[in-house]
Amino acid sequence: MAAVGEQRITYDARGLAEPNAEAPRVATVEDGRATFDAHDLTTRQINLELRRLLYEEGITDVTVLNPGAKHSLGVGILTRCRLRFEGSLGYFGLGLIDGPEIVVTGRVGWSACENMMSGVVQVESNAGSLTGAAMRGGDLVVKGRVGARTGIDQKGGTIIVGEDAGSMTGFMMQRGRMIILGNAGPGLGDSMYDGTIYVGGTVKSLGIDCVPGEWTDADTELIERKFSIYGLGDPPELQKFVCGKKLYNYDNLEPAERKLVL
Repeated sequence: MAAVGEQRITYDARGLAEPNAEAPRVATVEDGRATFDAHDLTTRQINLELRRLLYEEGITDVTVLNPGAKHSLGVGILTRCRLRFEGSLGYFGLGLIDGPEIVVTGRVGWSACENMMSGVVQVESNAGSLTGAAMRGGDLVVKGRVGARTGIDQKGGTIIVGEDAGSMTGFMMQRGRMIILGNAGPGLGDSMYDGTIYVGGTVKSLGIDCVPGEWTDADTELIERKFSIYGLGDPPELQKFVCGKKLYNYDNLEPAERKLVL
């Protein structure tokens, strides 16, 4: 047993809070804004405190200090609010969210914002592989680099990358937009079915069925609007890539034709 604030928390053999643990109630609330230090808290305690503040106390502006790159922080937030993490997050952070506006001042690990439904997430530094996996809506802005397979199976929303993107970015993309201001690694947009990828730098190689697209006024409007919203300055000259739609009927192709496609 260990005391945190006025609550008693029990821990399992791994040092994690047990399922019946309560929120630690360590936040300081002033003028409708809450702040708490997560340095000595477990992942479960941090998430419980967030839920208590957001759902029980009705606080809509929360700052988490010293998150310590712990995994799975800020997941499952399904309400409009403002969250700020002063530091870095580990793997699987901010997944399954619907509505919040979140700022992370440090880095995020693998699979950040997986299955994001709506809202805005801004990461001030770099992100790991699989960022924005299966994302369905909202805006995800990473001001640094991202790892491999960013936007894998993306189904909607917009991912903006301030620097370079790793290999197989946009793999199996189904819908949405991706704006990469730096260079893109090999296999960009491999097996994409729909959606649009914009790249400001060089592309190591295009993936299967990813082809250059024709620029339209709608593209100009989108890029200028997003750059204005997030204070990204003047847009650079971007290349546009879309699905070539040669794989839509892949299963109906003869073996010899498949070799030509691949």
